[in-house]
Amino acid sequence: MRILVVEDDQMLREVVVAVLKEEEYLIHETGNGEEGLYLASQNVHDLLILDIMLPGISGLEIVKALRSQNISMPIMLLTAKDSVQDRVIGLNSGADDYLVKPFAIPELLARVKALLRRTGRGGKEGEILYGDVSVNSKVRDGFVDKNALQLTSKEYELLEYLILNQGHILTREQIFDRIWGFESETTIGIVDLYIHYLRKKLSAQGSQVVIQTIRGAGFMMKEK
Repeated sequence: MRILVVEDDQMLREVVVAVLKEEEYLIHETGNGEEGLYLASQNVHDLLILDIMLPGISGLEIVKALRSQNISMPIMLLTAKDSVQDRVIGLNSGADDYLVKPFAIPELLARVKALLRRTGRGGKEGEILYGDVSVNSKVRDGFVDKNALQLTSKEYELLEYLILNQGHILTREQIFDRIWGFESETTIGIVDLYIHYLRKKLSAQGSQVVIQTIRGAGFMMKEK
């Protein structure tokens, strides 16, 4: 699971990032609101942890901008404002949770896991399902019914990302940034190659799930 942390308090951000990494989440971080909005707009993360009081652009403005782009990634707001009205404003802006500073690290981790479960991104016992296809994070492999696909690491990450976004179009750029990373020296053509690998493995097992090419847009996982 990939988490984006946008918090301008460097000391707090470093603590949050450190504990999330200990839980084996993959983390992107920034203390800048505009950079945070840009990174979040790529829609390659599973959760956004967002400070409200940011220089330049506020956390609430970022939430509204993301929701206006139909980005449904769960968002947890961090703030020192603890009045009921402040919480209502934060949640009504489109955020999914609201954590008041100072907070206990165990509560932060519990809320992160709850948000990921609630949105179907955390899986149950490490498993995520779509049709007759599943992925299991514990063994890092995919299955058609009970038949293992014997996926490579990148194939597994790609299949997991497609299942998490079932029914939604993912652009090549989104897939590339999510699987290979913003700073990868690999070319974007690698996306089509790995889509081809996955299609062959799914077809070989007789899966009723296909990866559809949407001309001029990207790819979408759907059932036949």
